[in-house]
Amino acid sequence: AETANYLLGVGRADCTGPVAQVPLMGYANPDQVGGGLLTRLYSRAFIVADLDDSRRVVFVSADIGMVSQRVRLEVLQKLKSKYGDLYQQDNVILSGTHTHSGPGGYFQYTLFWITSRGLIRPSLNAIVNGIVKSIDIAHENMKRGRLFINRGTVENSQINRSPFSYLENPASERSRYSSNTDKEMVMLKMVDEDGQELGLISWFAVHPVSMNNTNHLVNSDNVGYASYLFEQEKNKGMLPGEGSFVAAFASSNLGDVSPNTRGPSCVNTGESCDNPQSSCPIGGATMCMAKGPGNDMFESTRIIGENIYLKARELYEKASQEITGPVSSAHQWVNMSDVSVELNATHTVKTCKPALGHSFAAGTIDGVGAFNFTQGSVEGDPFWDQIRDQLLGEPSNETKACHKPKPILFSTGEMTRPHPWHPDIVDVQMAAIGSLAIVAVPGEFTTMSGRRLREAVKSEFDSHGTPRMNVVIAGLCNVYTHYIATYEEYQAQRYEAASTIYGPHTLSAYIQLYRGLARAIATDTIQDLPRGPEPPLFNIGNLTLLPSLSAERAPVNKTFGDVLQEVRQQYQVGEVAEVTFVGANPRNSAENATEHHFLTVERYSNSSGTWHGVQNDASWDTRFYWTKGSLGRSNVTIEWHIPHGTELGIYRIRYFGHYKKALSIVRTITVPFEGSSSAFEITIP
Repeated sequence: AETANYLLGVGRADCTGPVAQVPLMGYANPDQVGGGLLTRLYSRAFIVADLDDSRRVVFVSADIGMVSQRVRLEVLQKLKSKYGDLYQQDNVILSGTHTHSGPGGYFQYTLFWITSRGLIRPSLNAIVNGIVKSIDIAHENMKRGRLFINRGTVENSQINRSPFSYLENPASERSRYSSNTDKEMVMLKMVDEDGQELGLISWFAVHPVSMNNTNHLVNSDNVGYASYLFEQEKNKGMLPGEGSFVAAFASSNLGDVSPNTRGPSCVNTGESCDNPQSSCPIGGATMCMAKGPGNDMFESTRIIGENIYLKARELYEKASQEITGPVSSAHQWVNMSDVSVELNATHTVKTCKPALGHSFAAGTIDGVGAFNFTQGSVEGDPFWDQIRDQLLGEPSNETKACHKPKPILFSTGEMTRPHPWHPDIVDVQMAAIGSLAIVAVPGEFTTMSGRRLREAVKSEFDSHGTPRMNVVIAGLCNVYTHYIATYEEYQAQRYEAASTIYGPHTLSAYIQLYRGLARAIATDTIQDLPRGPEPPLFNIGNLTLLPSLSAERAPVNKTFGDVLQEVRQQYQVGEVAEVTFVGANPRNSAENATEHHFLTVERYSNSSGTWHGVQNDASWDTRFYWTKGSLGRSNVTIEWHIPHGTELGIYRIRYFGHYKKALSIVRTITVPFEGSSSAFEITIP
């Protein structure tokens, strides 16, 4: 008989939020605003407890750009009111996958308001509620079970996007590694004591930027596609997003790692721009963009996602190394703008107040910068005028000296109106489950930074009687602090270094702090760790530049959900079925319905004479586009990219929305509606 070592629970919940008019979070491109949905976003939660339930650890991976301090503090508040002291800052790890195609606006620090148009409550609420709900589901389904770990190499899925910075690291250090990216995937498999499969967590270092900054459809990018493939395989016969098996593809030290494997070339001339400046002869850096392996970004997303999925599936099926041992977690809040680091017995250095360097505005080969704030719709608005005045403010001599050789663009640590622009108080956190140590880091460690951190943590465990620990880095956790480059990479001041906000010794400070957490776990002295200064929770209303949701209209002699452009009568596999409806703003649905699907694809069953759903808007084969017209009108176009293996037969596409109806000059209500295409047939070519 199988013997259990842990209590395990898994859960998944929707965290998509508003898919229209909200800027997407990741490329910092104010023009990249949501205009529809390619695939829904999910929070995936995993709870591991000792068999006697004395200690628990929660790991959440959510399909969002990063976990913000605001999201974390609100999630912890909700968990406290529901579960008391069971789930707290020390044993709950919240990690973002780092997709660049999810809605933004869920930050309390001012810098992030600029490209996401303020704090957007519906966006924040969707993420917080989705994370909490996924934890609730895992909590309610705890079972006795077992954990297995496996690791392997993923090929053809990443390149280092700052290879010239990487080369600044000592040759003696580089010679120990065969590649300038970490190709290793670490996979944790969960089964219950009867051998029933529960789920998995995979950690692999790659930027989910296969979808580039011209994309306007909300989606979870390459790692989200890997989750989708694994969950579709294990939850047989279920629609996407349904079923009990949960597969998380979580982020790691992805700071300088791109999935755009064909490398950087000039958009205008096609020649390579793999040079230290990532610059083109004509058009400079803005013309230098990296391409993925596919013919377009959708195909690239699938190719990279499938590579990752196939390796995870292989590791999952072969996983035999069992994890046993106690569960523990350690956490501290640290003022990262004021950490003294002992480099050696005689030499102490310090971190700095946060600041961003000039290369931050240039962006990367995955998405060029668009930070020219002086233009656009913010002229003459006193709130944004105040912001611009601070942007143009001069950094203090102290900050300039501390950040050398970084040329400072924004001295965010000295900008405090209307709230601080960047966090000072940062979470450092680590969880140990038997021989697995999860190091939860608040940002994007580069490849070499991650290697140094893992090695330091491992040696700390080694020297305190806990050898052979599997140390894995979970990225984008708890609060966002941009990048963490090595001291040597920092000297080159490319994008990742310019975005290492606490100065040249940021990595050394984190290594010192995480060593302390590892020591406390290994020596069972967690209770002696100082808690540190609690982070602030700013009192912010709904501060946003989003257009307000006003009453909507259908065209003359039409009503919401009517078809404007009908499907064809017949399609073959591989073609695209497309239908356009009289639509309404999808933000209405996000704000009025949880678990709302905008569309279904249904197949007619001759035997029962009824329609059955075969796809929904969580599917990667459907695309939902919203187009705003004038006078309160808008259209919705739904595409179904009919995949190979689709059963022949009769189908239809349905649309579900909500429109705002005016009751009086001051009052509107939200009214649900639906529409359907005509029936169409899928035939053999």
